[in-house]
Amino acid sequence: MKRFLQSWVINTLAVLVAVYVVKGIGYQKALDLLVASLLLGILNTVLRPVLMLLTFPIVLITLGLFRFVINALLLLLVGYVLRPHFSVNGFSAAFWGALTISLISTVLNALTGGGARVRFQRRRRPDSHGDGDGPVIDV
Repeated sequence: MKRFLQSWVINTLAVLVAVYVVKGIGYQKALDLLVASLLLGILNTVLRPVLMLLTFPIVLITLGLFRFVINALLLLLVGYVLRPHFSVNGFSAAFWGALTISLISTVLNALTGGGARVRFQRRRRPDSHGDGDGPVIDV
């Protein structure tokens, strides 16, 4: 529950920054912003993996840049569903808003320790001789 709330707060702050930075994205009340960020999080969790799978060849050909288009389409969908409380005026605003939200979310997740974590661990190779005292030379 704590991780969910932290993610929601980070997403809400990122959407708030996008509202102030990108012309064409707006909201009426604070509750509208909270609902928009919650809906965006749900769509990113449920619909985004399906879209990524369906557009995998395009994502591969564009070296992953098509993911920004998918993020923009999801933000545009949120604006369409929540209109007039939360609005996204056109694909250009959605694209720059999604890019802003991605960057701010990445920075805030890195600062708070949220998001995915990668851990590298060095493991010893199992010894086939059993004594484990000397170096192993594979030929």
